[in-house]
Amino acid sequence: MSKFDFKLPDIGEGVMEGEIVSWLVKPGDVVDEDQPMVEVMTDKATVTITSPKAGTVLELGGGEGEIIAVHSTLVLLDLDGDAPAEEASEAPASAEKEPERKEPVATAVGEIREELPGTGLVAHREAPAAAAPRDGFYSERPLATPATRKLARDLEVDLHTVPPTGNKGRVTKEDVRRQAQGPAPTPAPAAAASTSARPASAPEPIRVQAPAAAQAALEERVPLKGVRKRIFESMARSKHTAAHFTFVEECDVTALKAMRARLKPLAAEQGVKLTFLPFIVKAVVAALKRHPSLNSAFDEGTQEIVTRRYYNIGIASSTERGLMVPVVRDADRRSLLEIGSEIGRLGAATKAGKVSADDLSGSTFTITSLGAEGGLFATPILNMPEVGILGVHQIKKKPVVRDGEIVIGDVMLLSLSFDHRLIDGHVGAAFAYEIIRYLENPDHLWLEMG
Repeated sequence: MSKFDFKLPDIGEGVMEGEIVSWLVKPGDVVDEDQPMVEVMTDKATVTITSPKAGTVLELGGGEGEIIAVHSTLVLLDLDGDAPAEEASEAPASAEKEPERKEPVATAVGEIREELPGTGLVAHREAPAAAAPRDGFYSERPLATPATRKLARDLEVDLHTVPPTGNKGRVTKEDVRRQAQGPAPTPAPAAAASTSARPASAPEPIRVQAPAAAQAALEERVPLKGVRKRIFESMARSKHTAAHFTFVEECDVTALKAMRARLKPLAAEQGVKLTFLPFIVKAVVAALKRHPSLNSAFDEGTQEIVTRRYYNIGIASSTERGLMVPVVRDADRRSLLEIGSEIGRLGAATKAGKVSADDLSGSTFTITSLGAEGGLFATPILNMPEVGILGVHQIKKKPVVRDGEIVIGDVMLLSLSFDHRLIDGHVGAAFAYEIIRYLENPDHLWLEMG
């Protein structure tokens, strides 16, 4: 028997672990080269891992819902292809004695899903003692969300005995509550009840459910995992590591709005939806070139400040899975039309769940925009290890002073957060006013555009 220790590959930049969402094979299955074997969810994407070789599955490296580290054993394969299914249970012990083989690692095809397969499957728990299955129903592997499983434990219902009515055979909360009620009680004979019967006028006794149990039944608990877990960790790390300070200022974009109105039809002829973001990206790049310290990062490992001479601008985007930051690479080398086209591509891919891991990494400075929900202003949190971030807010009609007269202008508030450990207050303010200068006078942006 020739065994192959098939390890979780390096899926993308900075990804150190993944959560097993769904196994597509089981011990004893014969697989072909490049056959999908398992779906793994990371902080960046859900990827389908395929087999690099043909063989027979001997052992799985973890159960659905478990976290597995990159370069840890994912699947143990028999490359001879003659191992019977019953030998799979003996594979772990013998596999430990085999020397590690330097073989090709697995391939991974990345895809972010709108609905992730298998998210309702969790590690098996010991089923609570319960009544006999209703109508003889029994499922060896019931499908249910964590919230439904929590409700079943609270009500002491064995999920294995609950007939499912949900989509694709999933047990719902209503199924659990119905099972907890049990069969309708049979009315007692009148004679037996005569000695204990209450007068007709006597009120029915009130049965009070314990407040904690009643509230628990109305709660929904979802495990912190995947993208939301990484956002949770990244935001906490940024807030507790960097010394944030935020600078807020108004920007009269009346001239910019007029320029965009002139260029928008020309861009549409080439299939590009021209928003304000390409202009803002160009203004940020021009300001970064004048203030290179804002295009730097801090290397925690070497304790060095790294100034980047390339300009990859992250555009924060809201999705159903959480905030994601696709990256416009080499923004200094792209035209307004090219930046607009790339922002459109990244936005569509992000919302459709088809953005690649490469598109979500490597930013040097980030822009976040709340669009029509921009509010007055906000204090954006740094996208570590970057030292600056720009928050763009809704354009509103406001009185402005122009040539000594008060007129109505189109005003946008900008809020910039900086890492005060590396960026002094006057440097951050100068950088902000540089961006404002370009946005208020877009002709300067054309003259100085590199």
